[in-house]
Amino acid sequence: MSKTGAADIAAVLRRNRLLGELEPAEMAELVSLGRLERYSPDAPVFVKGDPGSSLFAILSGQIGIHTSSQDGKVMQLNILNPGDILGEIALLDGKERTASATALRPSELYRLDRSDFIPFLERHPALCIRMMGVLCERMRWISDTIEDTVFLDVPHRLAKRLMLLAETYGQPGPEGIRITQPVSQEGLANMLGVSREIINKSFASLKKMKALSYTKGFIVLTNPSLIRDMAGENNPL
Repeated sequence: MSKTGAADIAAVLRRNRLLGELEPAEMAELVSLGRLERYSPDAPVFVKGDPGSSLFAILSGQIGIHTSSQDGKVMQLNILNPGDILGEIALLDGKERTASATALRPSELYRLDRSDFIPFLERHPALCIRMMGVLCERMRWISDTIEDTVFLDVPHRLAKRLMLLAETYGQPGPEGIRITQPVSQEGLANMLGVSREIINKSFASLKKMKALSYTKGFIVLTNPSLIRDMAGENNPL
C-alpha cells in the first residue's frame, strides 16, 4: 500500500469514533493489516448468513444495509457513507452476518479480516473499551427502531425517518430543507418495512399539508417544523 494511500485511509478511519483516538503508530499498524476492495453499484459486500470474517471502512461511495424475509420482503436498515464502519459485530464474534450490505454507488472499502483484527485488539485493549461503547449505541438504535415499529403509526415513523435523512443530507434553501440524497418512495418503504402504497398515501397527506414536496426522487421538507413535531422531536435542525 502506498504512503499516499495509507494516509488517505488513516484520515478516513480517524473520522470514526471507534478508531479516531489511536496513536499514530497504532493507526499505521492497523492500516497495514488491511487491503482495499472496490465494488460496483448493486454488488454485494456481504450477505446475511455469511461468515462474519471482516470489518469494512467506507473510503468512498455508499453502502446500504438491509435484511429480507423468507418470502422476499426487503427492509432497508441503514445507509452508510464515507467514514462509516460496518461489520463490527460479526467481526468480534465470528458468527453469521445479521444483515446484508450492498454498494449503492461505486464504492471503495478498506477491509480488515478478523484473523488480523483480533490480535490487534489484544495488543491495544483501550480500543476494546471504545468498541463496546459503539456496540451499545448500535443496540440502543435497534431498540428504538423496534419501539417505533410497535408503538408508532406509519406517518410518525415516516416523519422520524425524514428528520434523520434531513440531519444527514439536509441542505437549507428558499423552499425548505432539501434532502440531497435521492430517496425513492420504494426505498422509504423498505426502510420502514411497509408497502410502497402506504408510503405513497403518507406522502400525499404530507403534500396536502404542505409539509413536503417530492420531485424526481428528491424530497424537500417545506415545513420542517411540522415534520419535526410529527416525529416528536423538539430540537431544530
